[in-house]
Amino acid sequence: MTSLLERHAALLRAGPVRAREAAQRLGTTEAALVACGATGPASALRPDWPALFAALPRLGRIMALTRNEHAVHERHGAFEDVSAGPGHILVLGPDIDLRLFPGSWAHAYALGGERPSLQIFDRAGTAVHKVFATAETDRAAWAALVGDFAAPEAAAPPEAAPAPEAPKPETPVDAVALRAEWQALRDTHDFVTLLRRHKASRRQAFRLAGEDLARRLPPEAAAATLHQAAAAGLPIMIFVGNRGAIQIHTGPVARLRPTPGWFNVLDPTFNLHLREAGIDQAWRVVKPTEDGDVTSIELLDAAGEVIAIIFGARKPGQPERADWRALVAAVEAGPWPAGRAA
Repeated sequence: MTSLLERHAALLRAGPVRAREAAQRLGTTEAALVACGATGPASALRPDWPALFAALPRLGRIMALTRNEHAVHERHGAFEDVSAGPGHILVLGPDIDLRLFPGSWAHAYALGGERPSLQIFDRAGTAVHKVFATAETDRAAWAALVGDFAAPEAAAPPEAAPAPEAPKPETPVDAVALRAEWQALRDTHDFVTLLRRHKASRRQAFRLAGEDLARRLPPEAAAATLHQAAAAGLPIMIFVGNRGAIQIHTGPVARLRPTPGWFNVLDPTFNLHLREAGIDQAWRVVKPTEDGDVTSIELLDAAGEVIAIIFGARKPGQPERADWRALVAAVEAGPWPAGRAA
């Protein structure tokens, strides 16, 4: 039987393919490709997640990457202010800003080669978070960390790709009660709890809440928001995540570069790649807080999963920026290409 390593090599003979796409085309998992050495020399790491992340500050400046199917978020900087609690790990530095949920994590590897990395995968073999060495990384500290966490007897990841999850059916929701509780929110973080309490999907809640709280926009609202923020030099927050990690950029964006199928931010310390065809819906969303209303542009895929969320830059205790609110109003007003109006 042809090995996974051989099948991957045969695939690459037709041209370069990124590991995530290669896994999909081979019917395997990205973790299995990494474990077998298809993507370069790899050694398993001990899955002691709090200790591993507590050790990352000693590496100096790195590049952190979190992605989902339709967005890739890359941020350069150093790990700072790392803490762990029940079911979560927080990284709250000015550059690397992460909310991590390791309950589903299962495998970690250190990859060598020209671009060393640390890669974390969930139980299904899907990448959750990656850390890449840069020219500014302390390579001696990197080698020491890999040695400290080496786990040569670690369990192998699954080789078979998991079956696609069927979308959860939407169940009836009391729209009046949902709207009333939404209007009573005091913190944006309570929104997820509200959805769980009403057993509502995010997309369903948006549809039911009323246009003052959630208004659907064309998918082009994503690029329009980034273009206007770049033109104004306005600092924004961009959240991209998956079920095990959320990564946040706070600051301006400047170099916007579309490429076939993708809309990109290519700044020196921050890159964002949005797969435009994956954006099924965009919404202008308003959430009440103790500091006043907070407005976001939220991007969903065809299954209703969050691709990315964009806010104006702010911290708890601060009201929303008036210039961000004006920018969102301008995006909401259009104009939009023919046939794509909300």
